[in-house]
Amino acid sequence: MTDASATAARRPGEQVLAALGMGGPALDPADASPHTFPGGGRWRTEIPSCEGPEALAVVLKESARLDVPIHRISQGSGVWMLTDAEITEMVEATAERDIELCLFTGPRGTWDTGASVRSDSRGAGLRARGHDAVAGCVEDAARATELGVKCLLVADEGVLWTLHRARAAGILPADTTLKVSALIGPVNPASYAVYERLGADSVNVPSDLTLDHLTEIRRASAAPMDMYIEAPDDLGGYVRMYEVAELIRRGAPLYLKFGLSKAPGIYPYGHHLRELTLATARERVRRGRLALDLLERHGAA
Repeated sequence: MTDASATAARRPGEQVLAALGMGGPALDPADASPHTFPGGGRWRTEIPSCEGPEALAVVLKESARLDVPIHRISQGSGVWMLTDAEITEMVEATAERDIELCLFTGPRGTWDTGASVRSDSRGAGLRARGHDAVAGCVEDAARATELGVKCLLVADEGVLWTLHRARAAGILPADTTLKVSALIGPVNPASYAVYERLGADSVNVPSDLTLDHLTEIRRASAAPMDMYIEAPDDLGGYVRMYEVAELIRRGAPLYLKFGLSKAPGIYPYGHHLRELTLATARERVRRGRLALDLLERHGAA
């Protein structure tokens, strides 16, 4: 279920609208991305905000119940919020099912003492402020990879470049992958290509990019793209379910991420947020099932 045709998918409502003389313009084959994941798949699924072993267990159980293939699990609170035993448990559970586990690295501006992020301009946002913040991200990366984590989530260009250099030098394992967070996602093909050159193996773009923007990016880079098909409210709350087939056609290789609008934030996670976290983890998988149902109905799965 990881392939979707670049040309054959039916658009939502196409047959009825055509019968009423309201058919849309023909799709331009030149808009389709020619790129795929290794092995030929054009899309994969990601369940974000999986904040520990208990939430992971809920996701795995629900994905089996609803028959939702999961290719990547990502966590947002950070490596520092998990014990070694918790990380090891998550590594073992995902490895057993051939799921990529991605943990967030280090300090970020929104939790720092700096005031600029709370200004109208948002200042430096999620980026690592100063040498010590970069060092904290590096510490998280080293600890996580030693425990078997193979994917690291970053929200700072300097941290990305530093971890890429560490990987190239053999300090971090060569098979470590680096994923750019939606919180600093690029919005044009030039910036997307810059992240790729800094070492990104996967880049999360904002969910408000247009279909034309995705085509523009794909003409500059083949690096896998991540996109929230439903974005959390702090990332805009966009819901793009009916565009899934076309998002894949334009943006492949594409990770379909299932966030939740109208849900309270859970970062940094603690046991005081347990019930909310487990409930939202379960619902994210259900959202994935709804998206896959749409793909199947449109002949794109």
